[in-house]
Amino acid sequence: MTGFKIVNLLTMLDEVGEDTAKSILSTFSCPLNRDVEYFLRSKAIDFAKQGWAQTHLVFASYQKEIVLVGYFSLANKYIHISSKFLQKMSKTLRKRISKFATFDRNSEGYNLSAPLIAQLGKNFTNSYDKLIRGDELLWQACKKISRIQLDLGGRFAYVECEDKGCLVSFYERNGFCNFDKRSLDSDETDKLSGEYLVQMLKYIRKED
Repeated sequence: MTGFKIVNLLTMLDEVGEDTAKSILSTFSCPLNRDVEYFLRSKAIDFAKQGWAQTHLVFASYQKEIVLVGYFSLANKYIHISSKFLQKMSKTLRKRISKFATFDRNSEGYNLSAPLIAQLGKNFTNSYDKLIRGDELLWQACKKISRIQLDLGGRFAYVECEDKGCLVSFYERNGFCNFDKRSLDSDETDKLSGEYLVQMLKYIRKED
């Protein structure tokens, strides 16, 4: 896949300054998911500065201009995979989890350090969303994780999404497997529907 340039937001802040970076982020619009839009416009810079999550902007060439077509944010997290959900996974995935995770005898489950794809969204301003497919954007996020893991180790990534058929099937189509649910935090209830988020896990191969 070619034609996309990935820019780390923290690097952009150093190179062009915060005012210019904010101006670029303000052009992002995602009516399908206001939380994705709000994060990039209002939180991404602070999260990057504090080291809580790093945002990666995806640009493409359009009519001789470089435009923002999407972004994804990554954060390193620890997750717990209970034995109840583990038994629902394939034998191959269970074996891989046991290799990279630590077994917790008290909970009879596994604790695993894995990058969270905390945000993922396309820019609908001026129909720029049509310049990149959702599958391609997710592939870019997984590719970034794969490169990071060459230095840090690990083989997994995970996401959290609303329990909507279109979202769950999107991640399943791209190799993610449901492993648990997480109740919404108090600051998430006004932006997300339902009472919980579906947690999904993917094994990242070297070639990804």
